[in-house]
Amino acid sequence: MTPSSNTYGGDLALSLALLAIIITVALWCKKSFLTSQPPLPPGPHGLPLVGYFPFLGPNLHLELHKLVPRYGPIFKLYMGSNLHIVVNSAALAKVMTGEQDESFANRSRFIAGLATSYNASDIAFNNNSVNRRKLRKVLVHEVLSNINLEASHAYRRRDVRKTVKDVHDAVGTAVDINEIAFSTVISVLTNIVWAKSIAKGGKFSNLVAEMRNFVTGVVEIAGGLNLSDFFPRLSMFDFQGVERRMKNQMKLLDKIFESSVEDRMNSKSSMKEEGVNKEEGRKDFLEILLELQQQNNESINHHDSNESSYSRTDATSAMIEWAMTEILRNEQVMKKVQDELTEVVGLNNIVEESHLPKLKYLDAVFKETFRLHPPLPFLLPRAPDKSCTVGGYTIPKGSTIFLNVWAIQRDPQYWENPLEFNPERFFNYKGPEKWDYAGTNSKFFPLGSGRRRCPGVGLGEKMMMHVLSSLMHSFNWSLPTGQKLDLSDKFGIALKKQEPLIAIPSPRLKDASLYT
Repeated sequence: MTPSSNTYGGDLALSLALLAIIITVALWCKKSFLTSQPPLPPGPHGLPLVGYFPFLGPNLHLELHKLVPRYGPIFKLYMGSNLHIVVNSAALAKVMTGEQDESFANRSRFIAGLATSYNASDIAFNNNSVNRRKLRKVLVHEVLSNINLEASHAYRRRDVRKTVKDVHDAVGTAVDINEIAFSTVISVLTNIVWAKSIAKGGKFSNLVAEMRNFVTGVVEIAGGLNLSDFFPRLSMFDFQGVERRMKNQMKLLDKIFESSVEDRMNSKSSMKEEGVNKEEGRKDFLEILLELQQQNNESINHHDSNESSYSRTDATSAMIEWAMTEILRNEQVMKKVQDELTEVVGLNNIVEESHLPKLKYLDAVFKETFRLHPPLPFLLPRAPDKSCTVGGYTIPKGSTIFLNVWAIQRDPQYWENPLEFNPERFFNYKGPEKWDYAGTNSKFFPLGSGRRRCPGVGLGEKMMMHVLSSLMHSFNWSLPTGQKLDLSDKFGIALKKQEPLIAIPSPRLKDASLYT
């Protein structure tokens, strides 16, 4: 063998040895890098393919709460093929809605929500995009501004007065409180959105009834768990018919809206031909949207704000029913509520919206109701747009995030005697946090926090306070003979009572003409 061949062989062996070392080091570095990443949160083991889904009952908020003592402030579980992260800590919720709010501002998608939001094109289900921020700005600053809310005061007053009259006509008989609240809220919203169409009569004369049927249908369809949400590969089959039925329901809303827009545009054309420059009276929301569309020369669809408002009707009526349930089951609370109403309003007067800011105790009753019975126990689920680290754990991109506000607002770490209904706790607290619905307090955010907080808080608060204060001021209430108050709830589009609240009204005001 020549020297050159020995040299070549030695160089080859050395090169191979160096290559082996480089590969070994690279593999070691990769392994070290992977193992240095924070782990996923702990959580229960499920079954292949179906995950933990078979072990969950219909009341998802109660089932997940059972896992908190074992797995702590944050845990994971697979429901079907989807990874869910459940956050049960105020501190960690604050991270997701504050420090890392932008990363967690996207929505987790589910079939019913996609159908009602026209494939996530509305404010509630749209991802955190320029388009969503624009829609929210329109809704908050144009439609739900303080000026427009004040302008629609007459609609709310009229509908609440009608409710009081209807209840007075039923004095001595048992009435369904949720049905009363639901009918009032749906009537208020319909009048705010389509007041001038309703006033015309004709084909729009039954608009309130049509909208009530629409919302009832949406609530019924979206009320249960949909297998397609947990097993996406099965979604094409739509086994439970959720997508099909919901899309059919939305066609009803489209038909109502398109007819109303056409009628409104024809009305404006006629006015223009007659030389009329402006309609008399207040603007309804439809008119505001049409004017914005004309000014910006672009399309603003009714589902940008309209459907989102109606979808919360069930939650609003549910909260009125929960608050009244808690009042009726506690004589001291009921006495304080009615004593305050007597002092602020007087038994020779009816409740007006101007009285509402002075009803401090009733406001605390509602806050305590929201604490114990938040309308959405997990809010609307979020989905991070990138993998993040929260609480020392990796939260993968695209996972479904449940902010368990139901558990946080019952946590004894933050609340003394957390299961007790005690409105006074909102008066006695001495800490720096504010107790409001703005979502700035990580211990109390029943209507969301950060970029995803509810934009309709102002209108919702006015309606809830006005309806409940009017019912409690105008009437005394008692339960039917032998009936007991039931506090069990059921999971759905809103956290509602398992059994409806049925109560018997009797007149409380001195002047019978106040009921007419």
